[in-house]
Amino acid sequence: MPRMSNIFSDHIASGPDRSLLETFENQFPDRDYQIEIVCPEFTSVCPKTGQPDFGCLTFRYVPDRLCVELKSLKFYLQSFRNQGIFYEHVSNRIFDDLMAVVTPRKMTLLAVFTPRGGVSSKLLVSHPAGDPLGPTA
Repeated sequence: MPRMSNIFSDHIASGPDRSLLETFENQFPDRDYQIEIVCPEFTSVCPKTGQPDFGCLTFRYVPDRLCVELKSLKFYLQSFRNQGIFYEHVSNRIFDDLMAVVTPRKMTLLAVFTPRGGVSSKLLVSHPAGDPLGPTA
C-alpha cells in the first residue's frame, strides 16, 4: 500500500526546522501591542529515558513588521514530537527560531513542563534579556 503524504506527517518526518514558520505583515507597525499565544499541548521526548515530555508554551511578543502565522507555528511545534531534546535546549531553540523569523521588538517564552517523578520545570527566555513580558489582561 502506498504511503499517503500530508502536511502534518511530512513536517513530523522532516523534524524541527525554522523554515516551517510563516509570517504575515503587521498591519499596525507603529503601535506597540502585545500578542500572547498559548500552546498547551507541546510534546517532545526525554533524551535520557525516551519517555514523552509534555509542556505548555506561552509566547508573548510585541511585533515589529511581522507576526507569526498560527497554523505554521502549530506544525513547527508538532515537529518536536519525536525529538529527544532537553527542556532547556528545546525552549531556547524555539525562542531563537521565532526571534530569527519574526524579529519582534520584545519577546518572552514561558515553558512549563509537566512534573515527572515529583520534579517540575519552568523556563523563561526573553529578549531583551532580563526584561520578560508579563501576562496580558
